[in-house]
Amino acid sequence: MKTVLITGSSSGFGLDTARYFLDRGWKVIATMRSPQSNLLPESDQLVVLPLDVTSDESVRAAVEAAGPIDVLVNNAGIGWLNALEGTPIDVTRSLFETNTFGTMRMIDAVLPQFRERKAGLIINVTSSVTMKPLPLLSAYTASKAAVNAFTESLALELAPFGIGVKIVLPGSAPGTSFGSTALSRLQENGGFPEAYADFANGIIGAMRTSTDPRTLSSDVAEAIWYAANDSSAPMRIPAGADAIALEG
Repeated sequence: MKTVLITGSSSGFGLDTARYFLDRGWKVIATMRSPQSNLLPESDQLVVLPLDVTSDESVRAAVEAAGPIDVLVNNAGIGWLNALEGTPIDVTRSLFETNTFGTMRMIDAVLPQFRERKAGLIINVTSSVTMKPLPLLSAYTASKAAVNAFTESLALELAPFGIGVKIVLPGSAPGTSFGSTALSRLQENGGFPEAYADFANGIIGAMRTSTDPRTLSSDVAEAIWYAANDSSAPMRIPAGADAIALEG
């Protein structure tokens, strides 16, 4: 039985991915800032652990408690929506601390066991906005694009140890809590700067009424499963109809 550790498993992509792997017979280490075991079906193959990817101590404790794993899925992330002028530098730091440095921190923690076994797979979940940038997402996009570049370089240095590295790039997923959380944080920080208000409200209105194909959480779970189980899978895997269209 293979084991996967998934960060950010309390909702959205992470929660659906945990369910997807459980249903297919894997042992799942589902990690969350505030563990809630009732989010997932009861199973002898499920372990729910506390994990804050911004904390060295929390990461070390979770990886030690998890024991040997075969696949690490770096899914934990936070969103942000605003023009750069409406983005406090502390917010930008928080985006990088979770989305970028949190990913690096998790990988650093599991590499010793992967190197010892000369096996293991790392799957980093980023975003399709790194393929086609969108307005009002500049700081967020930077934090995810950094992970893409980091992953591509990391793959080269880990190849001699038999360790694989993949990137899953989800498209827009309005059905998750990600967008609503980003909007809540926007309001908490004072909303859009006045000079950008008309432009920004127009963008948001267009997003809400768009009938373009979107991404489902199940699309992302399937893409992560593909990355974990098909050795012929490419390094970069778009997830969702809108993300796949960008690859074309």
